Amino acid sequence: MAPVDTARARAAMKTSIATVSISGEFPEKLAAIAKAGFTGVEIFENDFLTYDASPREVSRMAADHGLDITLFQPFRDFEGMPEPHRARAFDRAQRKFDIMGELGTDLILICSNVSPISLGGIDRAAADFYELGELAARHGVRVGYEALAWGRHVSDHRDAWEVVRRADHANVGIILDSFHTLSRKIDPNSIRSIPGDKIFIVQLADAPLFDMDLLYWSRHFRNMPGEGDLPVVDFMRAVAATGYNGPLSLEIFNDQFRGGSARALAEDGHRSLVYIMDQVRRLEPDIAITAPDMPDRIHTQGVEFVEFTTAAEDKDDLGALLSTLGFSRSARHRNRDVDLYTQGDIRIVINTDTQSDSFASASYSVHGTNAYAFGIKVENAADALKRAAALGAPTFAEPRQPGEAAVPAIQGVGNGVVYFLDDTPALSGIWDNEFVAIDEKSEAAGAGLTRIDHLAQTTRYDEMLTWLLFYTSIFSTRRTPMVDVVDPGGLVRSQAIESVPEPAFRLTMNGADSRKTFAGKFLAEGFGTSIQHIALATDDIFATAKQLEARGFQALPISRNYYDDLEARFGLEPEFSDALRAASILYDRDDNGEYFQIYSRTFGEGFFFEVVERRGAYAGYGAMNAPFRIAAQRRLLRPDGMPKS
Repeated sequence: MAPVDTARARAAMKTSIATVSISGEFPEKLAAIAKAGFTGVEIFENDFLTYDASPREVSRMAADHGLDITLFQPFRDFEGMPEPHRARAFDRAQRKFDIMGELGTDLILICSNVSPISLGGIDRAAADFYELGELAARHGVRVGYEALAWGRHVSDHRDAWEVVRRADHANVGIILDSFHTLSRKIDPNSIRSIPGDKIFIVQLADAPLFDMDLLYWSRHFRNMPGEGDLPVVDFMRAVAATGYNGPLSLEIFNDQFRGGSARALAEDGHRSLVYIMDQVRRLEPDIAITAPDMPDRIHTQGVEFVEFTTAAEDKDDLGALLSTLGFSRSARHRNRDVDLYTQGDIRIVINTDTQSDSFASASYSVHGTNAYAFGIKVENAADALKRAAALGAPTFAEPRQPGEAAVPAIQGVGNGVVYFLDDTPALSGIWDNEFVAIDEKSEAAGAGLTRIDHLAQTTRYDEMLTWLLFYTSIFSTRRTPMVDVVDPGGLVRSQAIESVPEPAFRLTMNGADSRKTFAGKFLAEGFGTSIQHIALATDDIFATAKQLEARGFQALPISRNYYDDLEARFGLEPEFSDALRAASILYDRDDNGEYFQIYSRTFGEGFFFEVVERRGAYAGYGAMNAPFRIAAQRRLLRPDGMPKS
């Protein structure tokens, strides 16, 4: 392959998305697509037909948004039709070519025939496409042939390519769609033999792995690349090897997306394309890949701090809860109404600067007391910010006073703030340089808590894929399998993100559909997505439980029936089971280790702390205990939904 200017190639990345992929009215879709950073749009025929505007008006609308119309689609049931249906198919094509001329696009997608009256045969299909290519040439347009995974005679891109190859016409090429190839488990490396200039466009979609009818799977469960389980990266590596340098387009059919935010979905889509091509660029260093230049996924070393915003009159209540957990108020900020509580390697910041125009004040005014920010320790904070920005994450900055470090930060889940800290003097010295030590420690300080085990963020279920992609694209993390948590008010879906190769950073996402669930109530009463609980690690849960009790900590009371069942289920010794019950400790184990949990009672609008101990190589989060925790939390709610005093 001839050498190319790599920087220029990366800058020229062409991204597109089909209008069917996102929700909203046609003008709203175009605005969202352009704002997200796409350079092109596929016009899905139904979106065009249901919008009351001429093709020329639609063309002007796209141009006004800076969008090229990359494709008009779909054209169905064309090749291999018997007469008189064959003649009608050519008549339909002629009309579509006329519309394309007014739309200002030169490419139409023709999907493989599914009609029961269609006739098979590669040569018959090739002859039809050659004749169509002649008609297309007279109109100055091109036709792309796509193999539907459920096509009657052609359901494999290898057969579609053979049709195109035999048609041997300059205006006829192949369209590749990752879902149609990967859903049928076709080896994507077979794409490598297709000349790049005969691939007219590449469509990408991911999907969770299901064993179901291909058409139904495709029409209801596609999602953005990186949000599912299909090997889309391998697919794109094969495409890149052909020398293809045309648009990368998204064609997503998803019931959940149809009711979502057009803006958010478009942003997810653009992020997914940038992310996937960044992965391909790193895996195929000898191929010129059109992808933005950015640092590799960021390795994380754990949570450096969590920051709460609250009013001055509520600070004492939150501070008292932290005190029962063994935290000491150890420092106060030199310039701001901010206190630092510490224990082990854990830092909890309480910001009561609610009278200013700060972001903390704005967050408090909307959500009340909440954990609105957290800091992640990374190898290079500047690189973390650069990668996040390249993937479309909004950067965050506030005015700083003299002597205060400008900490790189972005806005993430629920518009909360994620700070990046590293070992550079300016960032590692914040706690000493910007805070004044306070000697409020006592001999009884500390309860054996060592670090933050994980954060738990609660969000609406239809936002979960957005935030999972957000974390996995920016940070070197992996997703664990999704778990269904049964709440008396409905189902909550939970999925964890863990840093790799070591899980120094753990975060669980809990998606709620119904506001009747405990998680849904938190979203409704706290006015949106946020951190709902923080899990704090100890090396000895029983010793910590004794220290917590001595400090006045009130553990969440767990039903005796839970422990009776636990003893029988795991074959626990009665003495061990009694010790768990006495300390309100929940227990789980698997083949690799054990997990112990103590929960605090809820604070504010449903926030709570968790104390955990992991023994052995246990890698879960005690999901089987969640229904019992939720039932206990519900028992402590007043009829109006607020915690009992």
